[in-house]
Amino acid sequence: MNIHEYQAKEILGKYGVSVPQGRVAFTPEEAFSIAKDVAKGGVCVVKAQIHAGGRGKAGGVKLAKSPEEAKEIAQTLLGKTLVTHQTGPLGKEVKKVLVEEGCNIKRELYIGLVIDRSKQRVVLMASSEGGVEIEEVAAKHPEKILKETVDPAVGLIPFQARRLAFSLGLDKALVGKTVKFMTALYNAFVGSDASLAEINPLVITEEGTVIALDAKIGIDDNALFRHKDIEYMRDLDEEDPKEVEASREDLNYISLDGNIGCMVNGAGLAMATMDIIKLYGGEPANFLDVGGGATKDQVKAAFKILLSDKKVKAVLVNIFGGIMRCDIIAEGIVAAAKEVSIGVPLVVRLEGTNVKEGKQILDTSEINIITAEGMTDAAEKVVAATSANV
Repeated sequence: MNIHEYQAKEILGKYGVSVPQGRVAFTPEEAFSIAKDVAKGGVCVVKAQIHAGGRGKAGGVKLAKSPEEAKEIAQTLLGKTLVTHQTGPLGKEVKKVLVEEGCNIKRELYIGLVIDRSKQRVVLMASSEGGVEIEEVAAKHPEKILKETVDPAVGLIPFQARRLAFSLGLDKALVGKTVKFMTALYNAFVGSDASLAEINPLVITEEGTVIALDAKIGIDDNALFRHKDIEYMRDLDEEDPKEVEASREDLNYISLDGNIGCMVNGAGLAMATMDIIKLYGGEPANFLDVGGGATKDQVKAAFKILLSDKKVKAVLVNIFGGIMRCDIIAEGIVAAAKEVSIGVPLVVRLEGTNVKEGKQILDTSEINIITAEGMTDAAEKVVAATSANV
């Protein structure tokens, strides 16, 4: 689950990570009031709050030299559609802004925490190249990305943090503060069950303080049941409505850019299905996994979500029945067809538990279905049907 910058800083603050003073505003008047409280020397920063990076380059981060200017900037940003390299061409509407104190920046660094699944460890990364896109640094100058792998049994050892701090070329007076910052950030990462935490930039100020000028945190959805205080931070306005609807039905759905809708059971089968569709020249429109124990109603909901996507020109149902029974899938498809008109070609491949019963249900349903035997046959037929329907 992604959260906004102001929410990330709220979490970090609870663990002792140093963050600028600031609050979120939903109106220009609120921005004015907050700016009066937090501005140092009358200077503050107004930041658009959307789930995307690259806000600064897109004009979503502005310096204000007075509360009145902060109000004007907020008025300009609120309701604006911000287009960045991460939003896509449609952009995202700004519905809130973060107003926080300014600071005297002396140096910008990068600190990040991710999970290295190959090592089954958390990795703490640091770079002297802060304030820029870290992906570019990693691609062009990988030697500038410094890493420490953390043993989960003992956590981040102070020696590891000190080694990174010295490698960044920090003065001895700042090493202790940076070690304290890294330790607090690691504790926040583990304590909130995060999958990603990025501070870009981590700022060294002229006054000698170490502060998270920007913050990005991603939370592991599977751990939200024990973080009710974080779960409420979910902003549904920032998510695809179809993905929101799928989550309400306990389905796994991710929108993609293609035009072939995919309904499968199991993440592995989903990946294989998308791969073989692309192999035969098609483009998947989504990743939709109904899982191993879906009910008829969940399958019906999944099918309706698929058909609600106007980009979808054909649908492939690819089910291998183990725990998931083929007849349940068939019943869900028929139930959905009675409520929603299927105006696109439908290719169905069923194998496994109760496959005969499932095929019989579909055969007697009067739904126009293209049946397939095997993955290759299914992919060839759905790509051909899509081409004919474009």
